[in-house]
Amino acid sequence: MSSSIYSYVVLFFLFSIVPYIQSQPIAPAPTTETSPINLTAILESGHQFTTFMRLLNTTQVGFQVSVQLNSSDQGMTIFAPTDNAFNNLKPGTLNGLTYQQQIQLMLYHIIPKYYSLSDLLLASNPVRTQATGQEGGVFGLNFTGEAQSNQVNVSTGVVETRINNALRQQFPLAIYVVDKVLLPEELFGTKTTPTGAPAPKSITSSPDADSPSVVDEEHKSSGSNVKRTSLGVVLGFVWFCCSVTYIF
Repeated sequence: MSSSIYSYVVLFFLFSIVPYIQSQPIAPAPTTETSPINLTAILESGHQFTTFMRLLNTTQVGFQVSVQLNSSDQGMTIFAPTDNAFNNLKPGTLNGLTYQQQIQLMLYHIIPKYYSLSDLLLASNPVRTQATGQEGGVFGLNFTGEAQSNQVNVSTGVVETRINNALRQQFPLAIYVVDKVLLPEELFGTKTTPTGAPAPKSITSSPDADSPSVVDEEHKSSGSNVKRTSLGVVLGFVWFCCSVTYIF
C-alpha cells in the first residue's frame, strides 16, 4: 500500500515539473566570433584625423592594415597624427614626396605587433615599423619614458613627441594619438656633404701650355730672340764695311 502511494507521488511530481522545464527559454551558447575591426570608424570617432585617413586611403595602406589586422595573431599598433600635426609641417612637405615615399611615411606610423603603453617602454629600441627602404632596410622608432607615470615619448631621429592618449588599446589593435607627424630619418634626415675631399685645383695655379698667359710669354720670348738676331746682323754688316774701307 505504501509503495503504491509513493509511486503515485513520484508520477505526479514528474508530470508537474516537466512541462515547467520545457516552457523555460534556453540561453544561447556563447560564441567566439568577433566582428572585423573597422579602422576608419575608429579614427572617425576621434574627429581629428581627416588628413591621416585621407593618406591611408590614397596610399592603400588602410586596406592593407585591415587585411593584416584580421588575419594576423600578432596584432598591430598605429600612431595617428592629428590634423594639427599635419598643419604644422613645413609647406610642401607632403607634396615633395613621391607616391612610394608617401606609402613609406604611412607605414612608418604602423608597428606590426600589438603594444600597450607599458610594453613600449620595455621594447628594445629601435622598434621596427612596417616601412622599409629600397634595399630592404627597416625603418625603426625609439621609445623612452617613465613607467611610473606611464608617460611614453616616441622619437624618429628627426622629431620627438609624446604619446598623449590611446584612441584604442585593446588587442589586437592599439591606436595612439601623437601631436607630430613621425618623419623617418631615412626620408627627412639632414644630408651632409662628405668631408676630407681634396679641394678643386685653381685654374691659375697650374696653367697649361695652351693658356693665354703661356702663349703671351712665348710670343714675347720669340720676339726678343728676333730682335737680338737682327741687331747682330746689322752690327756684323757695319763691321764688314769698316774692314773693307780700311783695306782699300
